[in-house]
Amino acid sequence: MNYAEFLEAVGKRAGMPVTEAANVIRATLTTLTERISGGEARDLATQLPEEFRGYLHKEVDFAEQLDLVEFLNEVRAHAGVDDQRTAEGARAVLITLREAVSADELENLEAELPKDIRQLLYPVGRGVGA
Repeated sequence: MNYAEFLEAVGKRAGMPVTEAANVIRATLTTLTERISGGEARDLATQLPEEFRGYLHKEVDFAEQLDLVEFLNEVRAHAGVDDQRTAEGARAVLITLREAVSADELENLEAELPKDIRQLLYPVGRGVGA
């Protein structure tokens, strides 16, 4: 999936213009990077469009423990959008991310995320394993 396709998919899923979608992508990937190991961030970066790789840069291997509320609060703070737009946007980014990476990489990502954040990788009404 290239940059334009990723951006368009997030915008459509979240019902937002591409400029807002780009901002939410940056905020979500930056926050996600804080939550996963440095190795996982590097692995994800190799499977995403080059324009997003800088958001997945991590100097340390440490993963910050965040629950879903904290995760969304961080995304909201980085993106500067309201709570509803944050939740819709973060879910749109993570669903698109799920589609953009290999099955093995998705499995590795899911293994590092707590269940409440992992649920954002799937459309509403469809949970993990459904």
